[in-house]
Amino acid sequence: MNRFSHYLISALTILILSSWGGTGHYIISYGASFSFNAEMSQFSNWTNYLADHASDADYRKNDDPNEGPKHYIDIDNYNEFVNEEPLPYTFVQAVNRYGYDFVISNGTLPWSTKNTYDSLVLALKDLNIEKAKSFAADLGHYVADGHMPLHLTKNYNGQLTNNYGIHSRYESTMINSYENELKDYQSFTISHIDDVQKYVFEYISDNYKYVDSILIADNYARSLNSDYNSWEYNNALWLKTKVFTMILFANASKRFAELIYSAWIDAGRPSFTNTGVYDYEPISFSVYPNPTTGIYNINIYSKINDLISVRVFDLSGKIVSEKRIKCYPNQFINYSDDLRYSNGGYIVNFSGKDFSKNTKIILMKKLIEISNLCNKFQIFL
Repeated sequence: MNRFSHYLISALTILILSSWGGTGHYIISYGASFSFNAEMSQFSNWTNYLADHASDADYRKNDDPNEGPKHYIDIDNYNEFVNEEPLPYTFVQAVNRYGYDFVISNGTLPWSTKNTYDSLVLALKDLNIEKAKSFAADLGHYVADGHMPLHLTKNYNGQLTNNYGIHSRYESTMINSYENELKDYQSFTISHIDDVQKYVFEYISDNYKYVDSILIADNYARSLNSDYNSWEYNNALWLKTKVFTMILFANASKRFAELIYSAWIDAGRPSFTNTGVYDYEPISFSVYPNPTTGIYNINIYSKINDLISVRVFDLSGKIVSEKRIKCYPNQFINYSDDLRYSNGGYIVNFSGKDFSKNTKIILMKKLIEISNLCNKFQIFL
């Protein structure tokens, strides 16, 4: 296998085989802000940051060997769960009962979620808002992982039931195809969570019931067309899973908002709007999925009247794409574009009358082909 193939498979591991993929994590984290209550007005500036950094935890997997287990728990390998009894409440209790190697190999998602929550509380207490935002973004990621049923089971890729490859077919291929239907953002009433660890275990246990539903949907879709790349298969999978997938997304967003609210209360309800942390941003933006196979989405939220330029540069500084957009106060703009160029890194520049900001986007047109190969050869990393 050549170096480029290794590179693509590495990227695939992060992008396609990550819980909900980059698109799903973005939608869930962005959706949390719709449930921010009146007490959380100072968190409104966090919305785009939380969405833009929703997949940071996935990106760390290649560099941090301790990161991977935080994203899942094979809960059906625990006797307590099978016997409908409470699992070990803390990580230490789990290790004392089952041993360190068992706990790590089966994932630490519920305890890692609680640890990240505790870190968020401490950062808010210290008014270290930049660190708090980073912990909050990670918290949103782990909450979303807890709402992806195939991250909660030893049969994570259907390998035990002849459903090889269902993990990426469900969480990435299908989600990317029907993302617009998942952007049905809802506002929920949220409240303080007294026992966060119990709360996390409860939603993980509740979401586990959808594992069999996904496998049944896969079997049905495959009976219509065994070509996993076909529209017929993908559409059938969506139609069979749509209702509970939308529930999972909505619940993940709501619970993420609820945990941020609870962390703020547990930190003593600190005020940080006048700490100088926030700069006024007349235009905020995000680009996803990233990396992309070509088609990517741009979200723009404007607070002012302005004519902005969206330019894409290759790494040599050459402009490969340019678009001008008229923005109005409190306007939300979403559009798609296509990078029809060679694989590599590109810079997306957003500029207006009084601002200019850049973000990087990675183009890898071979990702879908590599994903298909992974399904064909039953590769799950």
